[in-house]
Formats: sequence, structure tokens, C-alpha cells
Amino acid sequence: MTLTDWFNKRKMQQIAARDTDIHIDDSIGKLWTLCYNCSAQLPKKDLENNKMVCPNCDYHFRIGAKERIKLIADENTFTEMYTNIKPCDPLNFVDTQSYKTRQEQAHEKSGLDDAVVVGTCEIDGQKTAIAVMDFDYMGGSMGSVVGEKITRILEYALEKRLPSIVFTSSGGARMQESALSLMQMAKTSCAVAKLNEAKLLYITVLCEPTFGGVTASFGTIGDIIIAEKGARIGFAGRRVIEQTIRQKLPADFQTAEYLLKCGQIDFIVERKDMKEKLSKLISLHARK
Repeated sequence: MTLTDWFNKRKMQQIAARDTDIHIDDSIGKLWTLCYNCSAQLPKKDLENNKMVCPNCDYHFRIGAKERIKLIADENTFTEMYTNIKPCDPLNFVDTQSYKTRQEQAHEKSGLDDAVVVGTCEIDGQKTAIAVMDFDYMGGSMGSVVGEKITRILEYALEKRLPSIVFTSSGGARMQESALSLMQMAKTSCAVAKLNEAKLLYITVLCEPTFGGVTASFGTIGDIIIAEKGARIGFAGRRVIEQTIRQKLPADFQTAEYLLKCGQIDFIVERKDMKEKLSKLISLHARK
């Protein structure tokens, strides 16, 4: 039996085991949202008006790339770039589903062609190159398209001598592209190194969650590293580390607060203050 046959057999067994008579009424989910941190039931409209931050415990929900750009960029100043770069299936990869099918599902869920949106915008009138990752597209995983788009926007910032900001939200490298996804770590890091040589500002904002190859490359080599409040940040997952070192880790391990305490990030910034903080940093580092 081949590996593909094994996956197909397992999938058919799972489908056959499902109870077809079960019907779940999720209409309440259209009006209310459960806070993952304090378990409060929150009116969805109130949560959206509060920038997707829980008013009870200040938990920062994940938001999509387009929503984040609206919070950061001055109105009608964002111009998306490199939209012609589309994902493909270079390895014809299949697990329980084909990679192509997963891409189609991710596109339907997020409305994006891949897990990052790049372009230029103004932040309080200051032109900036930005890249914003979106966890809704295959867990924000980094494949060839993500690496290429981020590299190109950083090279554009180098050419135009613009400050750059990258918002990360990712589970790491995309397994369906194997070594091709790992190569993006080197490519993006080289682009950041060019900005460093040119003495151009490069800021990273680590959002919930940021793990794996993104953390190990462009995510944590910024001139200034910011994290959103409560964001989980690391390389390997907590359970993997505990099993490896055979020790129990602290309760706040891999949170933004823990990393700040250990000196691995520079600031923790709440979502409502993010635009103001970025504007001030850009202004301070602006070339006269």
C-alpha cells in the first residue's frame, strides 16, 4: 500500500464514521463571539467596534490582513503590489487532500491569493512599505509566494528608500512545498540584510501567533521588534519543547510578555495604539 492509498483509506473511514443526522445550529455565532481568554460572550458588533479586542480582558483576537491595513494606513492611501504573483503546486503534493484543493479552500475562506498582502501606504502622511500576513490562509504558512512577495516589497523599499513594516502571523513554513518553503527563510533574510546595509528602517510586528520559519527568519531580525499584547511567539510549539527537554515550562512561556521580560522584543503595543507608535518610530528615524 502506498502512502497516498493509506491517506485515502483513512479519509474514507473518517467520512463513514460521521453521523449524518447531526445538525448544528451556528446562527448564534453570527451575532456573538466567545472570548478564548475569559470565556465571555461578546456581541460581535461591539467587538468589531473595539478593533477585535475583548473589552473585559483585553484579549487581542486575530484579524485578517485587510482589516489590519485599515487600522494602520491613512484612508485611501494603501496600494497593493505584486498581485500577479500566484500560488502553484510545484510538487503535486497530496496528503488527505491535494495542495491545489487546500489553496482553493484557503482562497474561499480568506479572500486572498496567498497568506500575505504587500504594498505601500501612508502612516500619518509618511510613505511606508508594508507586508501583512493573514492566518486565515493556510495558517499564514510561508510558501514560495509569501517569500517572493515579502522579498520584492523589501527590495522596492530599498530602491525607493522607504521604511518597511512587516506584520507576521504564521504557523511557519508550508509543508506542501517542502524545501522550497525553507528556501524563503534565506531569501527574505538576505533582503532584510540589504536594508540594514543601506541603513533603512525595518520594523517587525509579531502578532498572534508567530512560529516556525517566520520567527526564524524575517520575523525577528527587525531593527525594532514589536509584539501585540498576548501574542504567542516562538519556533517549535510548547508541547514539542516540553517533550524534548523533559521539563514543564512556565505558564506564560512563548507569550509576548515573557519575551519582553527576556529581552527578545522591544515593545508590547496594544492594537489601539499601534498606528501612533509606528508613526512615531518612522518619524524618529526619518532622513532629513
